[in-house]
Amino acid sequence: EVPTLTMATEQVSIYFKIYCLTVMTLVAATYTVALRYTRTVSKDMYFSTTAVCLTEIIKLILSLGMLAKETGSLGKLKASITENIFRSPKELLKLSVPSLVYAVQNNMAFVALSNLDAAVYQVTYQLKIPCTALCTVLMLHRSLNRLQWFSVFMLCGGVTLVQWNPATSNMVQVEQNPILGFVAIAIAVLCSGFAGVYFEKVLKSSDTSLWVRNIQMYLSGILVTLAGVYMSDAANVVEKGFFFGYTPWVCFVILLASMGGLYTSVVVKYTDNIMKGFSAALAIVLSTIASVTLFGLQITATFASGTFLVCISIYLYGLPKQETTKISKEEMDKSSKQKLISV
Repeated sequence: EVPTLTMATEQVSIYFKIYCLTVMTLVAATYTVALRYTRTVSKDMYFSTTAVCLTEIIKLILSLGMLAKETGSLGKLKASITENIFRSPKELLKLSVPSLVYAVQNNMAFVALSNLDAAVYQVTYQLKIPCTALCTVLMLHRSLNRLQWFSVFMLCGGVTLVQWNPATSNMVQVEQNPILGFVAIAIAVLCSGFAGVYFEKVLKSSDTSLWVRNIQMYLSGILVTLAGVYMSDAANVVEKGFFFGYTPWVCFVILLASMGGLYTSVVVKYTDNIMKGFSAALAIVLSTIASVTLFGLQITATFASGTFLVCISIYLYGLPKQETTKISKEEMDKSSKQKLISV
């Protein structure tokens, strides 16, 4: 009976992972295209810092709702918030690190997509995959075999081919600074690799609820992004208003960013950050297809070749069987000994 139960649990887990990765891929693909659209065709340009701040607020509200559902009652919800928020200043400080880095990353994404073509952005941003892999090895003490490293760089090569000769769009109506865009995306790549692995380590080193961790991080994130609004756009916000330039498309982008952030945290909890990177690579292919449909981009031979390499690299990376729910064998043994002692 025990083996049967184990198999059932693994099957449910596999389906859940596929569901999460699929939704996150679709959200990421739509987000890139929609964000690029709002930063290039709007006459009254909205303030990106306010959009990032609103995203953090929405994610906090959604996380509170999920925690309420998880606890089952308002009394337990209040007790959990009191224990993990008001009585855990060290944990709040610990989660302020990724919240600060994520805030920088999200703002840099707006800067990059305001100054770079979507294709160039997508190619360069894939540098986050080897960056994340390196952080995984250094911070989580995981080892990647040669096949995994090969698949990581094959993916980057495939994505580069996909966007090697992109068609230009005549819908761009704003001035762009490519150098500023490249600097912004370089910062975003470094932030993505470090913050993602840091948050994964925090999640998997304790039994604290995922939604509690999210709340801790988003509280800090709101403060950081409000500071960003003040430092970057305070005068303009006072003059024109917090929601200046907002359109249904801008609201859609903010909603997608909020959903993507929550799904990312779920994926980090149950898989790992490198797998999240491969999901993002698939999103690149989907967003390119969307660009062909919506903006008239032409599919080339390099696109077909790159898509093939991306698919092969995803298959190769999935071959090695990894343990993604533990930090290290030593910590697992330590935890087992503590449980035996307590019994």
